[in-house]
Amino acid sequence: MTVAAPSGPLEGILVADFSRVVAGPYATMLLGDLGADVVKVERPGTGDDTRGFGPPFVDGESSYFRSVNRNKRAVSWDLATADGCRLAQALAERADVVIENFRPGTAERLGIGYEQVARLNERVVYCSVSGFGSSGAGAELPGYDFLVQAVGGLMSVTGDPGGEPRKVGVAVVDVLTAQFALSGILAALYERERSGRGQKVEVNLLLSLLSALINQASTYVTTGSVPRPMGNRHPSIAPYETLHAADRPFVVAVANDRQFSVLARLVGLDWMAADERFSTNAARVVNREELIRLLEEALRARAAAHWIDVLQAGGIPCGPVNDIAEAFALAERCGLSPVVRISADGASGVPADLPSGSNQVRNPVGLSRTPVTYRIPPPRHGEHSEAVEAELRG
Repeated sequence: MTVAAPSGPLEGILVADFSRVVAGPYATMLLGDLGADVVKVERPGTGDDTRGFGPPFVDGESSYFRSVNRNKRAVSWDLATADGCRLAQALAERADVVIENFRPGTAERLGIGYEQVARLNERVVYCSVSGFGSSGAGAELPGYDFLVQAVGGLMSVTGDPGGEPRKVGVAVVDVLTAQFALSGILAALYERERSGRGQKVEVNLLLSLLSALINQASTYVTTGSVPRPMGNRHPSIAPYETLHAADRPFVVAVANDRQFSVLARLVGLDWMAADERFSTNAARVVNREELIRLLEEALRARAAAHWIDVLQAGGIPCGPVNDIAEAFALAERCGLSPVVRISADGASGVPADLPSGSNQVRNPVGLSRTPVTYRIPPPRHGEHSEAVEAELRG
């Protein structure tokens, strides 16, 4: 397959991707979207673990693998052999960015640890991704998203009060860690323009989650109070939750007193905005049970679709609880073109129909002069080994 030439703000940046599963590969896919030339190194045979995550499979490839591996060239090298290590070292020594999520000590044993690479490539930006840090008591612990959602506190604030703790329905900690890795890599590349030197970037799943817990984490570290699950309710804002209409629940996200005054008027409860129990957000949080009882008593008179139309017309943030198909349809109606198609020859465009094995979810970043590009569909295992090896020999 002919690979389209990279373009975009990171054109000319070579990325050696030794990572696997989600956090590292998602970060390198985003670098690829921005124009970097990403070389994904996989072990022979099984390749990246996510190649086996399924069903569903699309044209023999895991849809999970396809979600985080576009815009990459794939090589299959056995790093347990001298020849495989030699190729890996040669790639790392040429790379602008190296990213890995090996177990502690593995990169060094292979000759591609940070100190080893930096001695020969002082401009390298070297990113290590771990579950619980690369040193100390957490270094040997395996880092998996579900595990970190549990031990990192996210599951303790997700789900209904008194119910079983629940994970988020996607590998959100991996995604967050990938975003932190991306920001660290980009910052290091920017600093390199001043100093001429690279540096090591370290991210881990646990700290990424704790940082992303924002207000819940702040509640604990500033007051000592431990947050608990509240279902769809917000601990500090009301009404900011699902409310039940005559037929089904819908979401209302009232974030200030002006919005609440409008909401009260539109549902026929004008008096509530002047009632001291509900006139301020702090009062509404304290009196949440009575607040929701009164609102739902009024809302049960009509269907959710009616209230959504009325409230949206009044500027109140609200909407249905969509499934994923409905969410993509909403993005289409908003003119966001959320799906792109990458053909085998690297051509991309907006698909005419869904579903298709060539479809990819659009990168959400818009750049006016150097937009993201979609050049390479998720690669077959070892698809570009011959070409990359020839480049390293040249």
